[in-house]
Amino acid sequence: MRPTLTIAATLAIAATAALAHTGVKDPQVMARMDGMKLMADHTKTLGQMARGRIAFDNTKALAALEGLKSETDRIPALFAPRAADPKSEAKSEIWTDSAGFKASTAQMANALNLADVASPEALAGSMRAIAAACSACHKDYRIEN
Repeated sequence: MRPTLTIAATLAIAATAALAHTGVKDPQVMARMDGMKLMADHTKTLGQMARGRIAFDNTKALAALEGLKSETDRIPALFAPRAADPKSEAKSEIWTDSAGFKASTAQMANALNLADVASPEALAGSMRAIAAACSACHKDYRIEN
């Protein structure tokens, strides 16, 4: 996928995340959705900087990257209990293919650990890897609405 298209797809996912929260009853599912929304918000900030939609700010980029790392670290615990809710976008494969899900989470963590937010150009390169990790996990473990 072209870099611009990959970043645009990630931003589209971020933009629709808030709509999924309406009517969620299970608190564990809501906690997962809240965590994913935070990830989407941080990804959106980085993506907009990478695309020049907002001014590059190294301090804000570092904060967004650290926020992404923090939420990525929480993913295994958030998905450990198999909570269900009609609004959940989690595929059952998260629990039936736990090794694959853990590997996908590790891929995201690796992309974040290698990310460079020192300049808009470096950030754009890093966003390709981050967006690819997001997309790969969503493809396998998220129900598309």
